[in-house]
Amino acid sequence: MTYERFRSRVYLSCIFIIFTYLKVYCSKNSDSYACDEEQCDTRFEITLDEKWREIHSKIKAAVDESKHCQLNEDGCSVCHFRQIESDLSTWKGGITKELLDAADKRATTYQIIDHKVYREKKCVFEARCIGVEYFLTRLAKDLPDMEIKINVFDYPCTPRWRSPKPPVFSFSRDSTYEDIMYPAWTFWAGGPAVWPLFPNGQGDWVGTRAWLAEYVLEKYPWSKKQPKGFFIGSRTSGERDPLILLSRAKPELVDAAYTKNQAYKGPKDTLDAEPVDPKNYDEHCPFKYLFNFRGVAASFRLKHLFLCDSLVYHVGDEWLEFFYPALKAWVHYIPVKQDLSDAELLLNFAKENDAVAEQIANRGAKFIRDHLRQEDVFCYWKRLLLDYSKLLEFKPNLNPEFELKTVNDGKF
Repeated sequence: MTYERFRSRVYLSCIFIIFTYLKVYCSKNSDSYACDEEQCDTRFEITLDEKWREIHSKIKAAVDESKHCQLNEDGCSVCHFRQIESDLSTWKGGITKELLDAADKRATTYQIIDHKVYREKKCVFEARCIGVEYFLTRLAKDLPDMEIKINVFDYPCTPRWRSPKPPVFSFSRDSTYEDIMYPAWTFWAGGPAVWPLFPNGQGDWVGTRAWLAEYVLEKYPWSKKQPKGFFIGSRTSGERDPLILLSRAKPELVDAAYTKNQAYKGPKDTLDAEPVDPKNYDEHCPFKYLFNFRGVAASFRLKHLFLCDSLVYHVGDEWLEFFYPALKAWVHYIPVKQDLSDAELLLNFAKENDAVAEQIANRGAKFIRDHLRQEDVFCYWKRLLLDYSKLLEFKPNLNPEFELKTVNDGKF
């Protein structure tokens, strides 16, 4: 044997030994998701698949960093309370009567005096005000005197550039506004109206939770759901168009279509297709992957989608409701870029990693069921109003033109 052949054999033998060692090492040290009883039901390992390594890493890191919400001595979930502190920080120096009176005229003025709720006579969206008053009238017995400006329009009132900034309560905002977020009227009554499903608006969070929980358990456990994306809604903005077009190009991957919106004039308003009929929430549950988009502001559908025990694909992160910050991307839902450039990739990821997708879906559904109960909505309202009242630098005098609002069932 020549020296050159001997050297070649030694070289090949070394490569084989190194390759074998790496294969054994990797099989013993494959990535795995740490999870506990609250986060997931079963443990599983992820093979080192380069195709999905980056997404697996994001999920693992998010799960490892997530903190569990707890209930306080009053039985309230505390995971949302940090948002109250953040929202009120703008006015930590105090709120004067003059500052409050400078609020946007769209906001409806409420007074709580001697544990009774009073409101100015005019409310543009009466059903929405009734949904708000359902909570206020039940909490008034535990609240000090105060005056509040509550916006029941979709769009917020207090842009960051404004100075000084009057404190206005709005159900939703993006990063360019500093409105104080409150739990929307839709937790009980007042909208949005969807014909013919909800002619007087959606509401009754308690009833919807119970109804969908029973429906999903009986008819659509994960194993029976279709592995497809799903979205049915109006064309509130063109941001939804790419998903509709993807559905037409790849119907095996996603089922998405437009319904009529309030300004509907013809097929051009639905991307040159006939509009489909609106779908109730139970009609979303047969699908594994449900898309949520913002509307004019935040979308009211998000909290309902989780109740299907499906994997929620949340598009964009600009618009918020009070409970959004406690939900964590990759832990409770899949985040999607606002331009939907990664939607197809993320749908294929879920299809090829079914166990991972199911765990995220389970964590999201569990979070909503455990930490967005109706009692948590009451707790948030109460904590928000108590902390807000401490910032007031004046004692309100009852406006004789205001109407007394009494406890009722909150239905319009």
